[in-house]
Amino acid sequence: MSLLSQIRKASTQAARRRVVITGSGAVTPLGNNVSESWQRLLAGESAITNLGAEFKGLPCQVAAQIPKERLQIDKHLSKTDIKLMSPATQLAIIAADEALAAAKLKPSELSEEQRERFGVCVGMGMFDLAEVYGAFQQLQRGYNRVSPYFVPRLLPNMACGHISMRHGLQGPNHSVSTACATGAHAIGDALRFIRNGDADLMLAGSGEACIDPLSIAGFCRLRALSTTFNDNPAVASRPFDKARDGFVMGEGAAVLLLEELEHARARGATILAEILGYGLSGDAHHITSPSDNGAGATLAMKRAIADAEVAVQDISYVNAHATSTPTGDRIEAHAIGRVFGDHLDKVLVSSTKGAHGHLLGSSGNLEALFVVHACAENLLPPSINVDQLDVDVNVVTKSCKWSEDQSAQRIALKNSFGFGGTNASLCISSYTEK
Repeated sequence: MSLLSQIRKASTQAARRRVVITGSGAVTPLGNNVSESWQRLLAGESAITNLGAEFKGLPCQVAAQIPKERLQIDKHLSKTDIKLMSPATQLAIIAADEALAAAKLKPSELSEEQRERFGVCVGMGMFDLAEVYGAFQQLQRGYNRVSPYFVPRLLPNMACGHISMRHGLQGPNHSVSTACATGAHAIGDALRFIRNGDADLMLAGSGEACIDPLSIAGFCRLRALSTTFNDNPAVASRPFDKARDGFVMGEGAAVLLLEELEHARARGATILAEILGYGLSGDAHHITSPSDNGAGATLAMKRAIADAEVAVQDISYVNAHATSTPTGDRIEAHAIGRVFGDHLDKVLVSSTKGAHGHLLGSSGNLEALFVVHACAENLLPPSINVDQLDVDVNVVTKSCKWSEDQSAQRIALKNSFGFGGTNASLCISSYTEK
């Protein structure tokens, strides 16, 4: 390390603010809230079902959808809200509301100065193509048939905008759209906003709702989706299993409340976990496929570990991006092996996508939320549908206790990778006094 790098590191360490998680909210295929989703995940259940008649003729006939009759969106939002917001934004709003309630924080009771230091970093991987198709159909009937809310409903930053307006939050208002790495990048960027002193609190995450015939057709043309298990949807998503043949699309939203440690302590908040580090990288290889050597994933993990200022030997769990594609899971497993080396046999790995599918831009944040609760409860979520493991990592196939020592610090990595070669890794730990 050069002298200049050492000086910069020392300066950063001296002023670095610690960032903790004090609230979480989620709407997922598994449940309408965090508790329902977490319990079904630990139980090894699958929320993947068959698609409806409008998807007839497509090679993939399965997805992880949120049943409308279960969610009952009109109980959460007004008719005006529903008209103004895309489905993904609606889900993000509900998740953000739950995160605030879980943190016992009411923005309306904060001072103006406090709300000026309370930001939002919520992204979206891709908008619902059905919105575009529907608007085009209306245009054929006449210009005046196109909704004036058509463009605002499409914009990826509107979840951020609506959350900030709903709660009067005037801190950083930042939206991320990095394909399937969106949610993890949103959390990592929010971490840096607080560390850098731009905010004391941040709502961070993503929402995604784009399961429509055109999207399914597009991913089928890429040969990215599972097509072998249409008659048995519950086993279609099977990360790390030899029979995996593609990912299963999911939908949902997850939002975490990030808070500067002293701010959280001052208000007596319950601390669920701490975010220690954040690493990013680019593959510089291909629009959809990672390089065979997994260089981008390796760099992201190493950078997260370095940013966290922990040793490889301190980490005992990796929540993998593994989407159930033949190539992607294998390359990520090899990258994990390169990062951990001789310590690999002491690291447990799982991907929860077998239970809830791949939420695209909302996958990294949902899975980070599960890591947060794993840290808080000392329980590891499983990879389900693993009948024949074909990767050289220790995969958790049933929920289990993370550490025999409840008081020990538990440190994990959460990986998230996206089309275009964009990679993110978060280092998350149980909270300990230092």
